[in-house]
Amino acid sequence: MVTLDADHEAWAAAQSETTAVVDGRELDVAYYEAGRDNDGPPAIFLHGIPTWSFLWRGIAPAVAEDRHVIVPDLVGYGNSQRTDDFDRSIRAQTGVIAELIADAGYDEVDLVAHDIGGGVALRFAAARPRQVRKLVLSNAACFDSWPVEYINSLGVPGVVEGWDDAEFEENMEFLFAEGAHGDADPAFVAGMREPWAREGGRPALARAAVATNTNHTTCIDYGAITAETLCLWGADDVLQPIDNAERLADAVAGDAEVVGLDDAYHWVTHDRTEAYRERVRTFLAD
Repeated sequence: MVTLDADHEAWAAAQSETTAVVDGRELDVAYYEAGRDNDGPPAIFLHGIPTWSFLWRGIAPAVAEDRHVIVPDLVGYGNSQRTDDFDRSIRAQTGVIAELIADAGYDEVDLVAHDIGGGVALRFAAARPRQVRKLVLSNAACFDSWPVEYINSLGVPGVVEGWDDAEFEENMEFLFAEGAHGDADPAFVAGMREPWAREGGRPALARAAVATNTNHTTCIDYGAITAETLCLWGADDVLQPIDNAERLADAVAGDAEVVGLDDAYHWVTHDRTEAYRERVRTFLAD
């Protein structure tokens, strides 16, 4: 199990690999796993755009002290397959997660999700309400709240692929350092940018951006979601404001609570790591 302050190289070294099928295409899926021998259903952690499973480095290893955790890189992200020949929309990602859960052999899971990972979790929980015991949603894509204008712009053909090195660094700084509350941890910024800095990273980022589709969350039957739900939100986020959390809490059928963490923007797991970690551990343990 990696330490809570692991850098992106240590995190990647601890990942395993499996496969999942998207529209008949078998794809490689990288994931971090720990605590397999612990009691209870597994906790599945889902990141969003433009991050990868490293987003959970300060959270998942602590939860793994008590629970079995599985933390995948969504297809098209991180160390999962990133070629140019498959769908990486929320619809497709939900199918991948369904396969991973089936392979884990559990009838019930907890889901902890951020950004478009939240959209994936919501789709899964609405389609398979009996399989989701608890649901943590953080600054999640939901209803018609996304995609944001900047992410849309990255999906315009030629934009990301046309960046020179200076433009790449400027945009990574904007995405990760400027998106943090206060000074960003350099290890966080370095870890988030690394997959996109590799060969093939820029077209992969463009394909991820163009795959964002509001219809994949407007069509969700939110009232079918029966899981106990915690909307654990970065209270100062302007991309997915906390009003969306209140709307979610009202829409789902299960018991739901909204907790806003002050001094936290969209990267709430970075801005308020300790508070976020303790809230999640307490919620999943109850």
